[in-house]
Amino acid sequence: MTSTVAALRGFGPVFALLFALQFISMGAMEMSGPFWPIQIKALSASDSIFGLAGIGVYVCPMLGVSLTSAFWGRMGDRYGNRLMMVRALTGLAVTQLLVAFAGDVWTILALRFLQGACAGYIAPAQAYGVQVTGGRDRARLFAWLQVATNVGSLAGAFLGGLILDALPFAAVNFTAGLICAFCAAVAWASLPSPMEGRGLTEAEQAPGISHTTSTGVPVPGLLGLMGLLLASRMVLQVPFSLYMSEVYGAQHWITGLSYGLLALGFVVAAPVWARSFAGRAPSFVLGWSMVNAGGCCIVTGLAGSTRDIGLFAGLYFAWGALLGGTTPVLLSLVSAATRSEKQGSVLGVAQTCQQGASVVGIIAGVAATQQFGLKAAFPLVSGLYGLSFFVALGLWLKSRQSLR
Repeated sequence: MTSTVAALRGFGPVFALLFALQFISMGAMEMSGPFWPIQIKALSASDSIFGLAGIGVYVCPMLGVSLTSAFWGRMGDRYGNRLMMVRALTGLAVTQLLVAFAGDVWTILALRFLQGACAGYIAPAQAYGVQVTGGRDRARLFAWLQVATNVGSLAGAFLGGLILDALPFAAVNFTAGLICAFCAAVAWASLPSPMEGRGLTEAEQAPGISHTTSTGVPVPGLLGLMGLLLASRMVLQVPFSLYMSEVYGAQHWITGLSYGLLALGFVVAAPVWARSFAGRAPSFVLGWSMVNAGGCCIVTGLAGSTRDIGLFAGLYFAWGALLGGTTPVLLSLVSAATRSEKQGSVLGVAQTCQQGASVVGIIAGVAATQQFGLKAAFPLVSGLYGLSFFVALGLWLKSRQSLR
């Protein structure tokens, strides 16, 4: 707790408010996250409709985000990332309230797509964070923003489970919509417009968006590695609650808590990873990304083989801790290769790549579990992390070659 307060003070009061908004709004959206398959199954007339809608309820908002993130990023560079954050929170609030009253799967899917297309909050929040902190210590900045998201995920999933045990599913979405509306009002009233040209770093003053980092590591390669890591993680998005019910017979609140342990591991470890990577060369970061990907491969393989729920929970926490040293620091390398006034654009492109990869991971998870059963989910995750290891190895070797 002390380190959290110190970090927020180090970045300034504006970042503390940004951290709080990200924590609350992302937590609100995650309240329904692990429980959509249960609701979709209840509304589906057949197994085939459930299979399609079970994928679509997660894929549709991601498709909406991936199709519009680059556009909203350019709008953020032109009109301000603060305005884009307010727009995104407003879109989340309106669509979440509408979803609460939707009574069939097709209306839910349409609203979820609209939700993604109107939202895209994370990329402008990251770009705004770079602006208000002057571009300093990006790895720590992105790590703490991810901490806010994952703490919100932990609290939101647990709270959503508690609400669902006592009230209908609509109450979860209605509550989330009201919370997002509150966050939009606070952002509009309290977040200042960042000063133009504040504290530009040498990398930010470079023309345009660079295609390599300062040591020759290709930015598309970094985006590809981030995408593969996210695809690996998202395989379990749809089947997780069903897996917990079938294998462990878990209640909703236990499922929500277990789901949040991944986020908790990330929260605990990400700031530590960020401090370890501060001022380090990209080759050092990529070397540890390779180690972390290999660790994820082993941990998820073990999680899929155990039938002890306590051990499963511990492995889920360890998985999150390993993930804390991957996406935030890789994203900081991409951001550092881009000038300040293009941060919205490049982070929007990064968000598009991440959402597209998440869609691929979700589809792969549903296809594998429908074809081979729920027990096939974790071996698939482990295999994808094995592939991530080799991609990280290739990028690390290229960075070492560039240094020589």
